[in-house]
Amino acid sequence: MEYKDYYKILDTGKHADSEEISKAYRKLARRYHPDVNPGDTVAEERYKEINEAYTVLNHADARAKYDRLSAKWEFHQSADEANEFEWNEWLFIPGLDGQEPELPAALDDLKSKSSHTDFSDFYYGLFEAVVSDQPEPEAPEKGEDITQQLEITLQEAFIGTKRVLRIGNRKIEVKIPKGARTGTKIRVRNEGAEGKGGAPSGDLYLEIMVAPEPNLERIGDDLHLELPVNVYSAVLGGEAIVTTLKGKIKLRIPPETQSGKVFRIKGQGMPSLKNPEQRGDLYAKVMITVPENLSEEEIELFEELADIRGL
Repeated sequence: MEYKDYYKILDTGKHADSEEISKAYRKLARRYHPDVNPGDTVAEERYKEINEAYTVLNHADARAKYDRLSAKWEFHQSADEANEFEWNEWLFIPGLDGQEPELPAALDDLKSKSSHTDFSDFYYGLFEAVVSDQPEPEAPEKGEDITQQLEITLQEAFIGTKRVLRIGNRKIEVKIPKGARTGTKIRVRNEGAEGKGGAPSGDLYLEIMVAPEPNLERIGDDLHLELPVNVYSAVLGGEAIVTTLKGKIKLRIPPETQSGKVFRIKGQGMPSLKNPEQRGDLYAKVMITVPENLSEEEIELFEELADIRGL
């Protein structure tokens, strides 16, 4: 039966206190956990050794018995390394003081209750299928991911923005990139639910919802709007003011522009999410407005124009 050096397995010294033992266990358990090393049989065996060592060294009575056996083994090794160590002879012989060592009650009460069916023969030979009366060390398990909806305005999607969110008992600041749209998912690493056994936290996923903007419709990275143009500018030509997300611009209206005419204003749409320097276009659809509250003179002029046009 092979001797197990539990201190070496956990990479700690023999005088390590319980806090150091636990810290070493968490570090190694995270590294060799099967979820982190899928299909790696070497890592799986290492993980079993780590749990076995921690189960013993984390329990005062079990550790004391193990230390007594280790002292005997070391003495034997230094005295005559050529001879094979007889485990059956040493495991249950009288103690160093000549008295039969009593099995600690905490261990004795738990005989045959071990859930660690894959621990080594050395472990069962030492403790007669006894386990710690403390709870099993919690296996490292990554925290669950959290999904949360976040609403922003179209203007915020245009320029990018930040939000301060409260997740559980902590506040975090997240950055919303330019070009985000409804349905965009933003992953914030390690800001989900806390992990177990020292494992990392899960991730936070933000589902973006862009609130509708009056008079603006987004199609892909392009923006569409209706542009009011008075009848005089539509007939004679002129200018119209177009309000974009970046500011106001002047648009030249050629003579005899018809209602429904669409003008494309290049590069005045939304930034691309993948390449913010690249922007869509703005499409302005002309909607001719008819003047109201006409004076008698204006009515006469329109009547005269109608006669000329034969209307």
